[in-house]
Amino acid sequence: MSGKVYLVGAGPGDPDLLTVKARRVLRAADVILYDRLVAPEVLAEARPDAKLLYAGKRAGEQESVQQWIIEQMLHHARRGRIVVHLKGGDPCVFGRGGEEWRTLRERGIEVELVPGLTSAISLPGLAGIPVTFRGVSRAFAVVTGHCQRGSDIDWSRYAGIDTLVILMGVARRARIARALIAAGRPAQEPVAFIERGATAGERIITSSLGAVADGLADVTPPAVFVVGAVVRLRRELASGGVRAGEVNLCRKLIPSVLKPRS
Repeated sequence: MSGKVYLVGAGPGDPDLLTVKARRVLRAADVILYDRLVAPEVLAEARPDAKLLYAGKRAGEQESVQQWIIEQMLHHARRGRIVVHLKGGDPCVFGRGGEEWRTLRERGIEVELVPGLTSAISLPGLAGIPVTFRGVSRAFAVVTGHCQRGSDIDWSRYAGIDTLVILMGVARRARIARALIAAGRPAQEPVAFIERGATAGERIITSSLGAVADGLADVTPPAVFVVGAVVRLRRELASGGVRAGEVNLCRKLIPSVLKPRS
């Protein structure tokens, strides 16, 4: 017998943003592997008798956990079970969904993708930061801030793109900001970090690229890092206005930090 594997996007955090199809597949699954970004309310959609397997990754164990995930999906699918790998956001946006898809197909396992709302677009939008806006941003790029060991990103490739959305870049934020400034982006360009977006613990930090480069942005992962003039639109578009408790580092900076760097 051969079962089937569904690669399912859980969206950015809010269980109300789960797609109808994702909810239907979760309710039919025999086995669900889930990562650390999946909300408990989303897992509550599973059948009471479904087997839930935590598949979150910590620094230094990504490859070993990824191999275990593949082994679990193969093991259960080959026994005729419906298997779901539930990932925060969308499985194919820096979620290794494409790699899993190919590996499973090479081994004769049926695979179906159930896309999810990617945090790269949905979380800035929910925070009042549209990634494109006529007259402000004609293009955007979604970039990973984390590369394979021994490699690095050429940030000069992104110097001219109006809006940058950087995922998995919190740990390297100062280095990324310095590289972007060196590539020609202005130090006074506004940035935003959306921590634990679309959850009860959401926190939004607004600042400048120069402040981030100087290590003045205190951010805790997971967070989406947005660079570009669209960040200024938040004051007009944020639902209910910008909250009084929002962290705005730009107001706390000394003038020299906000000047363009040579």
